[in-house]
Amino acid sequence: MKYYLGIDIGTSGTKTVCFDEQGNIMTSKTVEYELYTPQPSYAEENPLDWIQAVKTTIRQVVEEGYLISGIGLSGQMHGLVLLDEKDKVLRNSIIWCDNRAVQEAEELASALGNEKIKAITGNEVVPSFTLSKILWVKNHEPELYKKIHKILLPKDYVRYCLTKAFTTEYSDASGMQLLNIYEKTYSKEILDYLEISLDKLPKLMESVEISGYITKEVAEETGLTTQCFVVGGAGDQAAAAIGNGILERGDVSLVLGSSGVVFSPILKEDLSTNQLQVFMHAVPNTYHIMGVTNGCGLSYKWLKEALFMDKEYTTLNGFAEKINPLSDGLLYLPYLNGERTPHMDPYASGTFIGIRQNTTNGHFVRAVLEGVSYSLKDCFTLLPKGKYHIRVSGGGSKGSLWREILASNLQENIERIEQSEGGALGVAILAMVADHIYPSIKAATSAILKVLDTTQPNPLWVKKYEQGYTLYKDAYIHLKEYYKKAFKI
Repeated sequence: MKYYLGIDIGTSGTKTVCFDEQGNIMTSKTVEYELYTPQPSYAEENPLDWIQAVKTTIRQVVEEGYLISGIGLSGQMHGLVLLDEKDKVLRNSIIWCDNRAVQEAEELASALGNEKIKAITGNEVVPSFTLSKILWVKNHEPELYKKIHKILLPKDYVRYCLTKAFTTEYSDASGMQLLNIYEKTYSKEILDYLEISLDKLPKLMESVEISGYITKEVAEETGLTTQCFVVGGAGDQAAAAIGNGILERGDVSLVLGSSGVVFSPILKEDLSTNQLQVFMHAVPNTYHIMGVTNGCGLSYKWLKEALFMDKEYTTLNGFAEKINPLSDGLLYLPYLNGERTPHMDPYASGTFIGIRQNTTNGHFVRAVLEGVSYSLKDCFTLLPKGKYHIRVSGGGSKGSLWREILASNLQENIERIEQSEGGALGVAILAMVADHIYPSIKAATSAILKVLDTTQPNPLWVKKYEQGYTLYKDAYIHLKEYYKKAFKI
């Protein structure tokens, strides 16, 4: 029996999960780290914390007696890691939910043209994508910018530390806005504007290719062998999609993680009619469209830390279960870090509307669950019209109330699979395919994944949530200009 690691370098921590060839979980280890917010709209992490967490969790797994054949890496997308010529980290990573680069996004849109950038990268300029962050460093930290020798995404920095392979793969690279997603090459026009040479960017490869092998130094630190390979892996959303069997047109993945994601695979010929953000899938020759709400699990985490530090999430769910749908008029807009889909509004901020004398803690909890569900519906309604097979994953999917609220909002059945480690399992599957345990990703998911349960819409809630969703959309329209004025003040 061979064993594989799926390592998910997330926003709040790194999780390393050991799987056997059938996708069974042998053991799982997690190390958390700090998110720094030195100013409003800023979000940074120390890349050294990631690699320390990765090495620690690997060592803990190996100490339990598992001989690891291969590793798959999944990571938070859009983060910016900068190394100098001696491979020293130049600054904290500016991560996915950072929205400081508003002016840089406007500069890029003006200089290169939003439509041109969309025609190259698949998306209009977004402050939270890596491209705008690179330009921010150039504009605000010019001396540091001159020292840049390597530009990496979070998981690819970890790969480099483990193997010295300076590579990335298409699913994650397509979220940098440096890649021509149609030609699968870096865009010379964009790189020329940034004055960045091609040799500062990692080599591109497929997710199922082997990128390198564990170095002798890392093997000594972790207990791995130098025969252990690291596969290309995937950005966190593509990884989670594979771990949930979301591979083909008509499949939809709902991820209730730090961000909330609606993800659906498409083919190249579908790109011209797409209304959502588009990236490359970890499945070869496949793309995916994706709607993202920034403040999904982050909203629930913020609420817990602000009001319920001594309570567990199960207790919070119990509070919310006692509250009527629509939270007796309390409405929450989950824009803690601006919003991506559908507003692309870096100025938006988290908002409660309708607090009254009788508002309780339970009302706040339910309003957060409902507000995030509305924001996911914003994303879901932009999918092409059709019938979809939907699966939900992520930490938030463990709560039956949240699943029922979401199903009622979308008016769709929602499946969960037995395997709970979507992203980690997804990249472990990639490692298994690279090691010829399975002939393809499809064959692997068909053999490994099993449905756990299906959540149906609550017929008594459907009409209420149609009304709530209308209020939610109206609230943003009325607050849009206020958000912008307040941000600039």
